[in-house]
Amino acid sequence: MRFELLATCPHTGARAGRLHTAHGIVETPVFMPVGTQATVKGVMQRDLADASESGLDAQIILANTYHLFLRPGHEVIRMLGGLHKFMSWPRAILTDSGGFQVFSLSDLRKISEDGVTFRSHLDGDQHLFTPESTVDVQLALGSDIMMPLDECLEYPASHEAADQAMRRTVRWARAAYRHFEARTADRDGCSALFPIVQGSMFEDLRRACATELVELKAPGYAIGGLSVGEPRSLSMEMTAAVTPLLPPDRPRYVMGVGMPEELPEYVARGVDMMDCVLPSRNARNGCLFTSQGRVIIKQARYRDDPAPLDPLCQCLTCRTYSRAYLRHLFQAGEMLFSTLATIHNLKYYLDMMRQMRQSILLGTFRAFLDNVRNSAVESR
Repeated sequence: MRFELLATCPHTGARAGRLHTAHGIVETPVFMPVGTQATVKGVMQRDLADASESGLDAQIILANTYHLFLRPGHEVIRMLGGLHKFMSWPRAILTDSGGFQVFSLSDLRKISEDGVTFRSHLDGDQHLFTPESTVDVQLALGSDIMMPLDECLEYPASHEAADQAMRRTVRWARAAYRHFEARTADRDGCSALFPIVQGSMFEDLRRACATELVELKAPGYAIGGLSVGEPRSLSMEMTAAVTPLLPPDRPRYVMGVGMPEELPEYVARGVDMMDCVLPSRNARNGCLFTSQGRVIIKQARYRDDPAPLDPLCQCLTCRTYSRAYLRHLFQAGEMLFSTLATIHNLKYYLDMMRQMRQSILLGTFRAFLDNVRNSAVESR
């Protein structure tokens, strides 16, 4: 895997680049639709990649190690040709280690220096995730970008607890990286492992973690432990504290963010990759992002509205169906609503990322950022 930096905004830290993977080029900055269980809920893989019909053109998606480990099992997926073949997705895949999911189990897990012992939320069976085993699972899946096991704390956390979790995360990252290099020594370098910077909401811990992880000389780095209940201003502060310490010639991935108006803020702080369940989850719940603001489709004013959801959008949903029809589907509980709504919200996110990329290449990102900020203020 190789990262090619093409342009940097002179007024901010925004970057445009190309991430070369074994399953195609990913143009950055990029938003990755979340396909936790080898599927982006409600959307066929064909539509995710078919810009001519659906309007989407996702170059990379995210899947989750924890969920796929439990069901159907990584060995089943390996036997069936790996995750790309299993889910019929020809483009790049990033897999999260499952650490966030394991640590969110609270009463169902126990942490030790070796790893995390946890009970499945499906059947209660006990399992152990170690830095080495999560690498093995992801190698079986065959993802392009993999994440090591890390310790993610809830907010708020004490400085002492955050320090212990951060240092354990660094030790686990080193162990995972040694194991990854040993397992892939005879391969052609078609996959990559991105260490994760932790440290809760303490700038000194974030900086210390980043400084230690950079010593691994990894092909990319992730920033985790955000969007765990903290104010958004803190998320931005932690990101801004970390990105200058990471190698400028490697991609930077902030995990689990964010709302549409937040995406340019992360890009302005030097972030290249993001993911979040918000566009798909909000879509299924009837909250749609448009150029004219959010549309809560269940509202009665859309009952006989013949207009498209967003007249400026060229996705399948907006080209074909009215707000009245979408409201009818939502009110009737029809499955088609989730598909059409998710296609639209993902299109909104992916278009925003493309607009940001273009503005960075043209040298107009600062104006783009100011426009998004002004629109956010006006909508409050």
